[in-house]
Amino acid sequence: MSSKIQKDLVIVGGGPAGLSAAIYAQRAMLDTVTLEQEAVGGQVVLTSDVDNYPGVPHTDGFSLVDAMQRQAEDLGATIVMENVSSITKDENTGLFTVTTTSCEYETKTVIVAGGATPRKAGFGGELEFAGKGVSYCATCDGMFFRGREVFVIGGGNSAAEEALFLTRFAEKVTLVVRKDHLRAQASVAEELNNNPKASIRFLTSIVSVDGENGIQKITFRDNTTSEEHVEEFDQGVGVFVFVGRVPASELVADLVERNGAGYVVANERMETATPGLFVAGDVREKPLRQIVTAASDGAIAATSASAYLGHPVDS
Repeated sequence: MSSKIQKDLVIVGGGPAGLSAAIYAQRAMLDTVTLEQEAVGGQVVLTSDVDNYPGVPHTDGFSLVDAMQRQAEDLGATIVMENVSSITKDENTGLFTVTTTSCEYETKTVIVAGGATPRKAGFGGELEFAGKGVSYCATCDGMFFRGREVFVIGGGNSAAEEALFLTRFAEKVTLVVRKDHLRAQASVAEELNNNPKASIRFLTSIVSVDGENGIQKITFRDNTTSEEHVEEFDQGVGVFVFVGRVPASELVADLVERNGAGYVVANERMETATPGLFVAGDVREKPLRQIVTAASDGAIAATSASAYLGHPVDS
């Protein structure tokens, strides 16, 4: 491996938080690189409808992130598609080493903005039928179930919103909720209740799925009585899982404090337990995970990094 590439700031993650951080870092004249391992934009590019980002009504995730990326690059931001394998800090020099598949970056500050990935529900057959009836992305796979029946696991905003999206394709959409209520926002829940193609099964869990040609058999459990029953389907049905996310915090597990769910604990300046290491977006502990809050986190993190380097930005 060649000698380390020197940077003021390395941003790990190219979603809304990372792109926002890149924009603010460029404006602060920091020598910065943004590293993204999969696709710029992260999970947001899979969102079909975005109606709650201020100033950009009625758009989709790909278009919004594309505009963010172009803005960052127009300001001079460097975005590199690389998988980050480790982040360490030398306590003697105070410098971080960010190791990728092809090189090492030595940097004074790091912003971790890797987001989070879908959490597995844990029912039998989930892994075996992944991509063969089990999905974690309605935008990606909804079209494959046109005119069929689908089940959506989860009771939060993501599950309810994705269930609504799936009514565009599926003949029938059933939201399977293990508790006796939805955690989704009232407006989303109302829209779901008023959709003739959607229904909700409360106090219900999926125990397992099975089938020869896709999912043709689902075992359900009544969470009140613990009784189980099997439903069979002539055509393969879809099971879409939206039960939360797993934060991409393992890279810095030894450098930060994390809560019980694995989210990084940071203060309002996005500072972690390690000086010079900042966090932004869905990877951190926060009350609301939205595109707008991720962008806000990124702006704060980059501004804090600039101040840490001795270049405070006027508020």
